Amino acid sequence: MKYAVLGAFGQLGRDLCPALGEGAIALDRSKIDLGAPETIGKCLEEINPDVVVNCAAYNFVDKAETEPDSAMRINAWGLKELAQWCKAKGKYLVHFSTDYVFGLDSQRNKPYEETDKPGPVSNYGISKLAGEYVVSANCPNHLLIRTCGLYGVWGSGGKGGNFVETMLRVAAQGKPLKIVSDQYCTPTYTKDLALASALLIKSKAQGLLHLTNQESCSWYEFAQTIFELSQIEASISPISSKDYNAPAARPGYSVMQSGRSKELGFAPLRGWKLALGDYLLERKTKH
Repeated sequence: MKYAVLGAFGQLGRDLCPALGEGAIALDRSKIDLGAPETIGKCLEEINPDVVVNCAAYNFVDKAETEPDSAMRINAWGLKELAQWCKAKGKYLVHFSTDYVFGLDSQRNKPYEETDKPGPVSNYGISKLAGEYVVSANCPNHLLIRTCGLYGVWGSGGKGGNFVETMLRVAAQGKPLKIVSDQYCTPTYTKDLALASALLIKSKAQGLLHLTNQESCSWYEFAQTIFELSQIEASISPISSKDYNAPAARPGYSVMQSGRSKELGFAPLRGWKLALGDYLLERKTKH
């Protein structure tokens, strides 16, 4: 099996390619740029993969508030070209989406399942939800994986780091940290996500699936745990989303659980604290 992996050098792509094995073909933006749809067919025709896996995205959440067209161009319209090519050639398309398709239900306090209605609160979330619709409308043979709060040892390519790395860097500088305490999600280790996704892909799972580490926390609790496990003394205090005042709204609660993967016979991922502990050990070997 040949797997064409778009966005292969981001933190998820870097873990997913080894998980897929020797058949994985790593593609970066110089080969396929979703913002330049004419690059899609040309490259894929040459490779002729059995499976196309899209880890690429416009993921600048705050920037999307002033650049909605850029977010839509990559997360929806470029994806439409990809989905149409996959349908025309009879290929299986796998695409990663986000918990940011939720957030409109401000009273929510129980995990979202795949059957729950989405409702984004930011331009980024809108563009990612549009991407989901584009995939399901244009390529019947597809798998959509929604995930949340990613961190991996390669850092986030376009963004230069991830939440864990940012916390460790700022704490090392001795700066005080104010972390949002009223947004709840499930931080997810890309290595765990990649291994589980590879199993789903190889089983040719179809439709929409939620896939994250287990349990949940606020971003403030996540930061506290990072410092506890790293045995670092840090000046950290909670702040509300309102006081933090980021340009883009975030979901107050975007914890997800998967009834679908259970139905398909797949074990849930481990708890986020165990995953974080392993990440902190693994990053030492990479830095």
